[in-house]
Amino acid sequence: MVHTQADLADHKDSQCLPRILQETKERLSCFELGLQALLADGAYCSGENYALLEKLKIQAYIPVHGTYKGGPEGFTYDEQEDCWICPQGKKATFRKIKRSAQDSLQRQYFTTRSDCKGCPLKDTCLGKKQKEKKIDITYYRKEYERAIERLDSRRARWMKKKRSSTVEPVFGTLINYMGLSKLNTRGILSADKKMLCAACAYNLKKWINFCFQRRKTAALVAPVAAVQAVFCLFLVKLDLAGKFRSSWC
Repeated sequence: MVHTQADLADHKDSQCLPRILQETKERLSCFELGLQALLADGAYCSGENYALLEKLKIQAYIPVHGTYKGGPEGFTYDEQEDCWICPQGKKATFRKIKRSAQDSLQRQYFTTRSDCKGCPLKDTCLGKKQKEKKIDITYYRKEYERAIERLDSRRARWMKKKRSSTVEPVFGTLINYMGLSKLNTRGILSADKKMLCAACAYNLKKWINFCFQRRKTAALVAPVAAVQAVFCLFLVKLDLAGKFRSSWC
């Protein structure tokens, strides 16, 4: 583990990702390591994060959340004219960029009242109160589409299995054995310290197991000739080399 942090409960996971990314990159750079890909669950999905990772040239393997629809049903997008075309051939053109209730950037498209007047699909498309069709599309639609295409690749499926086998067990160990099932501290700084101590204990345990396994493996692969030479030297010191020289040397 190269980074851990505690955040307030009113922050979404997607809002915490930029800070996690910055801290992780700085720590990896201390070991002369880079960051080429990022794996996370769907809670870290947002258009802003996709755009940030593309700017840093980091491949994002973050599942797209279920609220993303891509566009209104039955409408097709014309990239050259930047408009949405309805089943009747009418165009909803781009008007402005706004902030949604969830504080995310959106692009708004509108048809004209004359286009929708007399349309046979008006009741199902607009409803009773609207006079024209309004379409709200995320500002980062292209980033979402590229993420969806990336997640459909063979490498993405392999990365998902890697995350399940490598990352998820770490959370289980921290929660069940390192005292992180509940944070009984006051203040964000105290919670951050507790998580840092748990991460240090986890890394120390991994380091001890790694060193122990290396030492045992080295003993198993020791050459036979070297063992015989050491045994002969031991016999010489005991002045018994002459009796056993014929059988060992």
